[in-house]
Amino acid sequence: MKNAESTLRDLENKGLIRKLRIHPKGILNFSTNDYLGLSSHPLVKKRAIEAIELLGTGSGGSRLMAGNLQLHEELEQQLARLTGTETSLVFGSGFLANTGVLSALAGRDDAVFADRLNHASLVDGATASRAKTLRYHHCNVNHLFELLQRTSGKGCKIVVTDSVFSMDGDIAPLREIRKLCDEFDCLMVVDEAHAIGVFGSGGGVCRELGVRADVITGTLSKALGGYGGFAACSRVQREFFINRSRSFVYSTGLPPASAGAALGAIEVIQENSSNGQSLLQLAGFFRKELAQIGLDFSGSASQIVPVVTAESFRALSLSKTLEENGILAIAVRPPTVPAGTSRLRFSLTTAHSAADILKTAAVLGAI
Repeated sequence: MKNAESTLRDLENKGLIRKLRIHPKGILNFSTNDYLGLSSHPLVKKRAIEAIELLGTGSGGSRLMAGNLQLHEELEQQLARLTGTETSLVFGSGFLANTGVLSALAGRDDAVFADRLNHASLVDGATASRAKTLRYHHCNVNHLFELLQRTSGKGCKIVVTDSVFSMDGDIAPLREIRKLCDEFDCLMVVDEAHAIGVFGSGGGVCRELGVRADVITGTLSKALGGYGGFAACSRVQREFFINRSRSFVYSTGLPPASAGAALGAIEVIQENSSNGQSLLQLAGFFRKELAQIGLDFSGSASQIVPVVTAESFRALSLSKTLEENGILAIAVRPPTVPAGTSRLRFSLTTAHSAADILKTAAVLGAI
């Protein structure tokens, strides 16, 4: 325990310690990923309750044993329809989907080319695969080209990137990455966790741009308002993941309530496909207000808008002052973001109004 205690003291001294909190109700919340407010939508809750009443609270086992439910397969059909892919496979979480997909696709003789700011689950998936991992500069297709050009070998090449980056809110150059994948015969894996429900009429950035990814991964826990993850892909790849993805094979199937809620969320998104665009317009309004008071929001082009403070203690102080003014914006510090880029991460949702934006900008300006 001495090492643990020493580590915690060191984190405290550097302003990097993390603690669990229950935040007060009624606060203006800019730290949720419930982008469309679907976690409390009546239809979503209804579908979850119906699933529990029909099937109970758990699936009862891994899906390859006795835990495969009709709800799972119905959800997979709807996720494929939403993303414009042939089919999909549901995992227990988005993290499990990313680690499972990459560790199945890649092996010792292969190479994974990863954006330097990819989500931790993609980093862990590449590491677990034991493939050679090469990280290209963030959203830099020229550097990716250089790495692809000088990497040879008999194995396959996989390029993996987030579509919307969770801490900067910027968007990967997916069209250019697709061209490089075609040129160098690479698989293209795109994590659409923060784009599903918001971009492309709910189907993500790939769908909005008309870009074909070989595998799209995503989560049910952000804009869909529930829990779980998925990989959208071809039927052959789905069968491959069923047989080779350890995080699928050895995990209990998604609980009925989560599958039911996700089906309800997709139904709401399909009936209200303009909600994502309205949310992006609101985020644009927020960025405009921030620009007027001279704040750095790091190239955000989505519903995620960071305010970079650089120094960790500054981020903590700013977050505390905002909370004293009834605004919740959690400080994000290393290792979640690179050293020297601590920030407040503002997540815009459909629960926010223009008045909320103006209030928040005014408080930030005063601080």
